[in-house]
Amino acid sequence: MQVALGGTFDPVHDGHRALFERAFELGDVTVGLTSDALAPKTRNEDRYVKPFDERRRALRAELEPIAAEHDREFEIHELVEPTGIATEPRFDYLIVSPETVEGGERVNDLRADDGIDPLEIVVVDHVSAEDGERISSTRIVRGEIDEHGNLTPEAEGRRATREQ
Repeated sequence: MQVALGGTFDPVHDGHRALFERAFELGDVTVGLTSDALAPKTRNEDRYVKPFDERRRALRAELEPIAAEHDREFEIHELVEPTGIATEPRFDYLIVSPETVEGGERVNDLRADDGIDPLEIVVVDHVSAEDGERISSTRIVRGEIDEHGNLTPEAEGRRATREQ
């Protein structure tokens, strides 16, 4: 089976790792990594995103051990439009997070318009941080949590102050 998923992955965190793990359980994986031009357009906030080549290197380092564990292959392709690779007929599954389900449905609409069978959309739940909120790249960049969802010392200090 062929599995597609996409994102900016800056920085990679345990929520992304849950997506990758599920993808490799299903088959060989192609990851669409947003281009430098597309990455800011897919963000809900204005923040710095590392250059494509840096993100690709970090992503490859994350994917290699998971692929090996599942005896699967993977590719990384540059995404220049939001629907990206998933409109290609070769894919069977699309891995999404809860907030990107609508995008997956839009991909299936485009596939239908082109006479291509729909993808099975597989939703992977968010991974919670230590504080019960979801792990996100934005929270990591803000210094609230680390890539595993542990509160940073600064966030712990703010939390203790609020609780007093």
